[in-house]
Amino acid sequence: LTTLCTGVPPALGEPCFDRLEAKLAHAMLSLPATKGFEIGTGFRGTTMRGSAHNDPFVSNGTPGGPNLTTRTNNAGGTLGGISVGTPIEFRVALKAVSTIGQAQSTSTFSGEDTVLEAKGRHDPCVLPRAPPLLEGMTALVLTDAVMLQRTRLGGSNTVVDQALVVPAGDAQAENGHPEKRARR
Repeated sequence: LTTLCTGVPPALGEPCFDRLEAKLAHAMLSLPATKGFEIGTGFRGTTMRGSAHNDPFVSNGTPGGPNLTTRTNNAGGTLGGISVGTPIEFRVALKAVSTIGQAQSTSTFSGEDTVLEAKGRHDPCVLPRAPPLLEGMTALVLTDAVMLQRTRLGGSNTVVDQALVVPAGDAQAENGHPEKRARR
């Protein structure tokens, strides 16, 4: 299943242990029946040359928006573990249901051969239940990343406002003009 997240602000995530794609993979692989995760070009990207897989930055040209975007989205919306403002695209692989109505050979805890016959109601396919689970887990991960970013910026912004950032030696900021002080 492919998940596409649009409108994700840049700068969510960390470059090492809390990489955004690692948090997404962790969340997706914690769901039942998931066996694989890839972001962007995924495994196909391992066969590409670096020059072809590179997501070069280009001018966005949108007034009031971010100044930069990427020409391609091979990395799936993150670079170095941090969102870049392009759509986040990932895929999750699901396995088939193993509890089926057909008798299957197995073993008891003591090692004796036996037959397992599932009784009762079991889903023949997990696919109809998977999209809402993926969407919910994705929302939790992205919301958590937004809340962490807000904490780092000391307010309700999720993106650094360049108009508020003033070099440390700026005389006006040091003379008590709060509207020109840098956010910490």
